[in-house]
Amino acid sequence: MLLKLRMPDFQPRFSLHASRALALGAIVAAPFATAVVAASPVSAQQLGGEQAEWSQPYDSAARSRVRRSSTPILSPATVDGTEQAITRYREIVASGGWQQVSPAAKLRLGSRGPAVATLRQRLIQSGDMQPTGGAAEVYDSYVEAGVKRFQARHGLNATGVLNNTTVVALNVPASTRLKQLETNLVRLRSFSGNLGQRYVIVNIPAALVETVENGQVATRHAAGVGKIDRQSPIMNAKITEINFNPFWTVPASIIRKDLIPKMQADPNYLTDNKIRIYSKDGSQIQPSQINWRSNEATNYMFRQDPGADLNSMGFVRINIPNPHGVYMHDTPAKGIFGDDFRFVSSGCVRVQNVRDYIAFLLKDTPGWDPERIAQAIDSGNRIDARLAEPVPTYWSYVTAWAGPDGMVQFRDDIYNRDGLGPAAAMAAAAADQVPAAH
Repeated sequence: MLLKLRMPDFQPRFSLHASRALALGAIVAAPFATAVVAASPVSAQQLGGEQAEWSQPYDSAARSRVRRSSTPILSPATVDGTEQAITRYREIVASGGWQQVSPAAKLRLGSRGPAVATLRQRLIQSGDMQPTGGAAEVYDSYVEAGVKRFQARHGLNATGVLNNTTVVALNVPASTRLKQLETNLVRLRSFSGNLGQRYVIVNIPAALVETVENGQVATRHAAGVGKIDRQSPIMNAKITEINFNPFWTVPASIIRKDLIPKMQADPNYLTDNKIRIYSKDGSQIQPSQINWRSNEATNYMFRQDPGADLNSMGFVRINIPNPHGVYMHDTPAKGIFGDDFRFVSSGCVRVQNVRDYIAFLLKDTPGWDPERIAQAIDSGNRIDARLAEPVPTYWSYVTAWAGPDGMVQFRDDIYNRDGLGPAAAMAAAAADQVPAAH
């Protein structure tokens, strides 16, 4: 959760040889030939809904849609897939790993030269391209499709352009990726039991929410999760209630870190954002009555009026009783869901396409069909809906996994819980770098 600010927060974005290319490609390419992308930023329902689909060209003759997996991240099938991926990556490491791509290479469709040949071999080595088709030094549709596929399984926007973020991810050594898979297999195994018939997964490093019913993903949502210095917690809890058109009571930490500096810079900030101040006896205090050059403001309650266009929670809050004081909610700043880097909140989780999400949560609660949900939202009034049966939610930390389709997914160790965080991965890549074509 984060205040809607006049200026966006800026955070650093991290993402983490020819003779043996055919052999390495053979190790990994076959399981990936019909692979499924389980990546954000869209819903996983394959029901023709309104949410955007991933698609990419995979050869020069046809464009094929990349289908999304219905296998939950936390499932026995993902454990099996990850075990198989570990076997493949051990073979890649034993064969010498993969080639490094020049950070200076700015390549896109139509580019030519030795740097394209290096990129092509790198994509073959990780199974993102078949080892046949196209001229070696031409950035053709085969290479573009391989880059898109690589980007999709690393949680990046699949543009097909070799940007800096993609180069950094390409240059993480195979040995580091293997360690990620081995570390995360332990986490995945801890969730391989019965999680319930209906539940919600939040994978924090992927900034991704999955709703699951009868062992299959029902919807998938991009999310905004906690900043590096305001981390979303790892926890198991239950979702109990939906608040439509909620007030937002500002936590003390945000009063100190955000509100006070904002008021020092702009005395009209609270008024412009419809945030009211209340004393302990419930009486309203005017901003001019507070010394903003001190911490006096922390003695008061700050509450933002409802309104999806301004309120930091948008038009809905999802309550999850827990000792961390976090919850899930909508946001007026929906542009974040198209970003690669979605570590933007103060610990709470913002959910893309939240109407679909709350429809899943309220599915078994009498009187709360989609029409009733729309009416509650459009009323502009505070309305509470208590779930007939609380829905378990698992806030997890998985940076590497693979499904039964063979698609291996990696995400940045943004909180450095693997011990292989962004800085460590980049340093390892530099130490392991071999001369690359320019």
